[in-house]
Amino acid sequence: MSRLAKVSVLVLSWNGRRHLEECLPALEEQRLPGRELEILVLDNGSHDGTVAWLEKHHPRVRTLASRSNLGFCAGNNKLAQESRGDALVLLNNDTRPQAGWLEALVGALEAAPADVAAVSGKIVDWQGERLDFARGLMTFDGHAFQQGYRRPLPGLELPPAGSELLFACGGNMIVRRESFFEAGAFDADYFAYLEDVDLGWRLWAGGERVIFEPAAAVHHRSMATSQLLGNENRGFLFERNAFLTAYKNFDQEHWQKLMPLVLTTLIHRTQTLLVQNNPGGGLITLDPYAGLIANTAWPESALAVAAAQAAAAAAAPSYPKTSLAEKWRGYGTRELMKRGVRKALRALLPAFVFADPADPQAGWPRITDPRTLAQLRAISFIVGHLGAAAGKRRGLLARRRRGDAEIFARFPLAVVPTYPGDETLFASAAFAEAWPADVPRADLALADIMDLG
Repeated sequence: MSRLAKVSVLVLSWNGRRHLEECLPALEEQRLPGRELEILVLDNGSHDGTVAWLEKHHPRVRTLASRSNLGFCAGNNKLAQESRGDALVLLNNDTRPQAGWLEALVGALEAAPADVAAVSGKIVDWQGERLDFARGLMTFDGHAFQQGYRRPLPGLELPPAGSELLFACGGNMIVRRESFFEAGAFDADYFAYLEDVDLGWRLWAGGERVIFEPAAAVHHRSMATSQLLGNENRGFLFERNAFLTAYKNFDQEHWQKLMPLVLTTLIHRTQTLLVQNNPGGGLITLDPYAGLIANTAWPESALAVAAAQAAAAAAAPSYPKTSLAEKWRGYGTRELMKRGVRKALRALLPAFVFADPADPQAGWPRITDPRTLAQLRAISFIVGHLGAAAGKRRGLLARRRRGDAEIFARFPLAVVPTYPGDETLFASAAFAEAWPADVPRADLALADIMDLG
């Protein structure tokens, strides 16, 4: 047990003055006898007059201002660097702490063994009727879920005080200052989302632990701030950050065992979204050697496929024209006739053109689905930043004190169908054969985790 001399409460706000109007009064009513308390708020590039309002109505709050939105991760890192506390309390601006929240959170950390680096509080909805966060789970590919999310609180079994968690929720947690910075703080490249999962994994790998304190409860307007980003932009962050979490944090043994499954899942999800959600997406699945080119077999079932392929070929960039004789010599009689058939089909069967015929790109797949675009942007970021991620991974491996086998024995990796096509992939023989026999897993459906209603 170690008493904390000073505690810093860190609140980040982006165009959230209306949330601070309820959060800060409840925060300033908290009492922490025998300890020094400071409250810091960073205005993250807002345009709603937050800074002037804070200076007028909450002069005791240390106000920092950024000209641009630094994101949740870099913003909280800046607050942490500016703070003076022995422990850092992270609180979402769209929350309302219950009476006694701060004393319960601080008391839990003070009473915990020295290897406990962080304590997570409980989060409920604004009305106090449903659960937001008590504990979370992580999937094999770095995604995470709040267990029991949106389930009614009456009759809901919650973890008892002191229960171990893989990670603390970044919207209501306390962490030892020294542990936070020694673990590398939040990864600023994440901007937002899954940064707390990433931090929790790093704390466990470094030999420390995270526990739960249900008495440290806050009410939360779920999604109030994140909705400002837009669904597709959040999707980009989820998929990118999940991959980076897995890529950086697996120990060497589990990296070799599980990264092939992580990559396969990423590819499968992207391909499914491309095919199902975009005009002409079916063209991606065509095999050009299934009777379409080079005198290969021509099954009758390929007729419709050929028509679609013909439409795509017709819209391809033009090249210098060759004479009929040159084509005959180059293609041969059979191939030349096939190409003639395809041209005829394109003229006679315009229904097989998936895009608008008036569009200059008609017949080619077009990305019109925001979710698909977010997925592709995530992959583009990953590919462009693998070198940086590899450098971070080397650093995390060097500071490891606990292997993943011990961590996953406590917190089995979850397999949760979430994206289109996941159920098919996860139920496949290929996925089953690739899963390492010695890695614990929890097969769950979304309905097992949260209230889908």
